[in-house]
Amino acid sequence: MVKKMCNSLKHGGPDDEGFYSDAEHKLVLGHRRLALIDLSPGGHQPMSYDKERYWISYNGELYNYIEIKAELVAAGYQFRSASDTEVILAAFAAWGTNAFKRFNGMFAFALWDSRAAVIYLVRDRSGIKPLYYSYTGSGLCFASEIRAFAAVPWLQHENKDWPVYLLAYGHLPEPVTTLQDVKPLPKGCFLRYNCAGANWDIEQFSFTGYTEKINNREGAKTAIRDMLSKAVQRHLISDAPIGVFLSGGLDSSIMAILAAKYQKATLKTLSIIFEEANYSEKKYQDLVINQLECANWQESLTEKEFQKQLPGIINAMDMPGCDGINTWFISKYAKESGLKAVLSGVGGDELFGGYPSFNRIDKVNWIEKLPAALLRSGRYSGSKKLKRMTYLSLGGAKGLYLFLRGQFSPVNIARQLGMSEGEVWNVLEVQPQLHPIDCLSSGNRASWIETNLYMQNQLLRDSDVMSMAHGIEIRVPFLDRDFVNLVQSIKSDIKYSGIFPKQLLIDSFVDILPEQVWNRPKMGFSFPFAQWMRNSEFVQDTMHGAGPAGTANFKKFSEGQMHWSQLMSLLLLNVRKES
Repeated sequence: MVKKMCNSLKHGGPDDEGFYSDAEHKLVLGHRRLALIDLSPGGHQPMSYDKERYWISYNGELYNYIEIKAELVAAGYQFRSASDTEVILAAFAAWGTNAFKRFNGMFAFALWDSRAAVIYLVRDRSGIKPLYYSYTGSGLCFASEIRAFAAVPWLQHENKDWPVYLLAYGHLPEPVTTLQDVKPLPKGCFLRYNCAGANWDIEQFSFTGYTEKINNREGAKTAIRDMLSKAVQRHLISDAPIGVFLSGGLDSSIMAILAAKYQKATLKTLSIIFEEANYSEKKYQDLVINQLECANWQESLTEKEFQKQLPGIINAMDMPGCDGINTWFISKYAKESGLKAVLSGVGGDELFGGYPSFNRIDKVNWIEKLPAALLRSGRYSGSKKLKRMTYLSLGGAKGLYLFLRGQFSPVNIARQLGMSEGEVWNVLEVQPQLHPIDCLSSGNRASWIETNLYMQNQLLRDSDVMSMAHGIEIRVPFLDRDFVNLVQSIKSDIKYSGIFPKQLLIDSFVDILPEQVWNRPKMGFSFPFAQWMRNSEFVQDTMHGAGPAGTANFKKFSEGQMHWSQLMSLLLLNVRKES
């Protein structure tokens, strides 16, 4: 069964395969390897330590492993490999679960202590790497992708509510998955399962918080520049070829410029360009490329290629989400250009205020205080904005997010799914259960929801699944542990003020950035999706195949009454029904 689970994940770990079993405790660990640090057989997993007392199956990168290893060597711990995997094992042998909070990286791993008969499932503090698990009467099961659970006979019960969440959020917010009995391990947490007593618990080892200590703007700029430079340098650690995604926007340009400081001779940038002038950012990409004088790979993505690949891209999605196609293509080109890992600018918008939600949130503060009955009365209106306002009746971060970013209103979701509106509300009120954020400043409230809902459930999930579909690893220096701690300690009136969005980030690097890169309207990392989807035979056939409702939805989309991301969510629903 574990062999089948590993086979389903071969695309993300094409370099090696390994298994470990403990018959006495009925435990099996499987691993598919993407080799980036210590490419030798010494990096093979599952890996053992301390005379095979400890075993690990690990996905990710530990960016401070060299410093931790030096500390462990000084304390007398020995190593057989040059991998960061063995450092995790030795750190656990030295410090137990206290080791987890010392790790700066992206990681999801299962660590087995054979002497104590305890297994630990551990996920990084930002939730960059996914880790799904299920505990039932048949035992504990875990994997990096939901698709792996198809090999587990007792975990085939579908979560009947997932379509509601998809149409509301455009993705499935943690802890929701498509399977009834499978959920993600919360970020910054470890699950401890004791085989002897068949009991388990989850404990948080790390969390992020807004402290607002730094109140000097010049000091903040200096610290940002220094800390992000160090983060990028750490994220370049690799024994395999590594590059940078360069969209032409602010965040990716900063990534490329900083990376070139440390790897100019071997650095390669990757960019997508379009024949459609309104979407192509080639002139901005070229400004950075010419400044760096490094190798670059610019790939022209045509509508023909999009139409050819779209069915396969949707099949590559582990769980349904309305975005991620762009990441699939840029990862494909990374693979074709000979890279195995790339740096991405994900996180910059969430930390520094790059989205419209940061400007809108002040206007929402007084609206959300209205009585729930009054807010929900907007569902009778013909106005999309008033219908969306009904989400504020959910209260807290959930209502705020859905008001700002929700796809369909509850009344429309009910109509699409053949449910009553009351049933839709009942589902949305259950999950996700989120922390209160009323005590935060307006800017930090926007940052919290964008980080913990949009980035967590859409951007990071897309980055991992779509890159792993090509055996590529995406690294996100903006989410470096030390850098996030720094940014969240800056006063809100310093961090979010300015003429431009992300003004503080711009000012921190203004002397090394081409002015045209930051002094222009934000485009985002998008494709000419709307027109391409209108022309897609696959999209048309799928929607028309859904009957009169599907045909009506496609007609609305074709007439400009529905956003392409909304149609994508409906398309995914119909594709899943057919399969």
